[in-house]
Order: sequence, then C-alpha cells, then structure tokens
Amino acid sequence: MSDMQHTTLGLLGGGQLGRMFTSAARTMGYDVVVLDPDPTSPAAHFATRHLCAPFDDPAALETMAQSCAAVTTEFENAPAASLEFLARRCPVRPAPSAVAIAQNRIQEKTFFRDQGFPVGPFAVARDPAEFRLALADVKFPAIIKTARFGYDGKGQYRVQTPQEALAVLADHPQVLPAVIETLVPLRLEISVLLARGADGQVALWPIAENRHRDGILDLTIAPARIREELAARAGKIATEIAERLDYVGVLAVEFFVTGIDTLFVNEMAPRPHNSGHYTLDACVTSQFEQQVRTLCGLPLGNPELLRPAAMVNLLGDLWANGTPPWEAIFQEPDAKLHLYGKQAPRPGRKMGHFTVLGNSASEALEKALRLRAALGMPD
Repeated sequence: MSDMQHTTLGLLGGGQLGRMFTSAARTMGYDVVVLDPDPTSPAAHFATRHLCAPFDDPAALETMAQSCAAVTTEFENAPAASLEFLARRCPVRPAPSAVAIAQNRIQEKTFFRDQGFPVGPFAVARDPAEFRLALADVKFPAIIKTARFGYDGKGQYRVQTPQEALAVLADHPQVLPAVIETLVPLRLEISVLLARGADGQVALWPIAENRHRDGILDLTIAPARIREELAARAGKIATEIAERLDYVGVLAVEFFVTGIDTLFVNEMAPRPHNSGHYTLDACVTSQFEQQVRTLCGLPLGNPELLRPAAMVNLLGDLWANGTPPWEAIFQEPDAKLHLYGKQAPRPGRKMGHFTVLGNSASEALEKALRLRAALGMPD
C-alpha cells in the first residue's frame, strides 16, 4: 500500500474526524471512499466517493471491500459485524477486536483492570438486580455510565447516594448495562495520543491537558503543564495498552490525575481524538496524517511539537445569535480556525475548533481564553 498511485482508502463514518482524515489522505495522494448514512456528512465534502447508506448495508460494504485497499473508522461505534466483514477482505486498522473493547465500557474497564493498568474503583451492572448489588460495592459520590454509545457526557449520571442511583435507574432504565464508578478526587485530566504501526513502531505526541464543560471537551493545552516524570509514566502506560491490544492506528488514552501525580486510566478512543486537534497546526505530523500512515503501512511521521498550543472547541451554542464574529480569531496571527461544514448548529454539537500558538503553554492558554471571550463564550 505504500505505492500511492490509484490507491483507495475506505472510511466508516463521515463526521469531523473523518473530514480531517479525508483531507489528509487526499493531500497525500489517496482516494477515499466514505460510508455514512448522512447525505450532508462533513467528510463527504472531501471524499472521492460517498456511499450514503447505513453502516451495515450489505451492498455498500461489498462496494467498499472491492474498491478499497484498506479501511479505517472515525468512530468506535461502527458495527462490529461490518468491521469483521471488511477485515476478511482487506486490512482494517485498528482491528475490529480492539474497536470492540473500546466501544463497550464494561469490556474496556475490565480489560484495563485485568491487564494491570491503574483504574479507579468501579462496578458492573448488566441488569437491575446486578445494579442494586453493585451499589453496595461502590463508594459515593459516583457516576453511572452506560456501557454503549455514551460520549460527550451523554448516558452519564452523577449521583451522590445509592438512593439517587436507584432514581436514575427508575427514570432511565436504558442506562443498563452500565458501569458505576466512584468519583476520584480529580486534580487534572490529561490525554496521551500515540500512533502505532504494524511493525510495532510507536510515536507519541506531547501529553495534552484537558478541560471539560458539561461532559464535553472545552479546551486542550499542549504540552500539559505537568512534571516530566508524570508525562513519561502516562506515555508508558498508553504504549503498553497499545501493545497489549496489538493495536495499529492512532489511539488516545485519557487519564485522571489525583493527589500527588497518581494516575488512573479513564477511557480510550481507537481513532484520532478531539484533544489531538492541536496537532494539525502545532506539530510536524498531525494525528490525521499519522492515521493515513498507519493504515497504509508507511513509516510514522515525526510527532514533534513545533510550538506550544491551546485548542478550543466551538459548539453550536455559539451560533445562537447568528454567525459568530470570526474576525476576532483572524486578527490573532497565531490562531487557526477550523470549521467542520455542518449545516445545523445545535447546542452541544461540535461545529469546529480554533487553535492558537504561543511561546509557552501558558501564553497559548492566555491567548485562547482571550479569543473565547471575544467570541462571547462563557468563562
């Protein structure tokens, strides 16, 4: 696949991550076939061909299998059967087995624990009876997370007491199966982004420091303002996770930092990650170019950070009073605006992001906060 001429890549999912992957792949000389049921999917704007069909559509999957030299996914909830069908016909990276673990919180947490990685206290609840038993094993306050399809705070409920947990179950029975996690005394959230090739080569980007609002990533600072020893330890754990999974592709591992630099693995994403968007503007090789490289068996690019950066998500709430004042970003020479081509801004929907560079992480953060305020975003 390193021969780029007339090579076509396949992508399951046509959201913003797929859009940025497709842009990178087309720039590198590849054609891209995108499978996504949304006729206005952001990735379709850049794709060579858009298969507008469900992710489990047999005809669309057959077309992708026949036309693509290799296939990847932009989201972890792609149907396992679709990935397995494609994997029998061409390379699928990351492998369906790794995606299956990441798309189910019960499997994910159990994998981390059984492999000896540090995780916070949690209990598994697959049915109402197991849910009630689990409440005795969990310290409160806690958070209930649905095992499947929960992202950006969806399907998650913070509870202070067992009684509140039972009320959540009564009001939202669809939360099951679920994991119930004891809330750890959080000091900081960080994420490790890495790429691993089929030959086992690993490239790590600088550790990122993340801030969330209402369960959605709001701001990322790179490099994280943490001790070198903590950064090295987080990178080592994430690399070991990738190795245990025999992972090929771009992988993000999120961590909680508590106390005096105690690490807990929170979750992983088998794809490029929102906290890695800064790599588009601040690194020699972006996470999306690296995704292309791992998919095609190319040598990994240099993940070096050229300048410290801060990235801010732009949600649909920002469009409440019309088009936001983008001139505020354009007036900052070290800022870059990325819009995803989505037609309908909705509260909580990721519509774009901006990145701003600085001479230090703190300077980049200061510029980012100033631009947030100029756009009318809340503190």
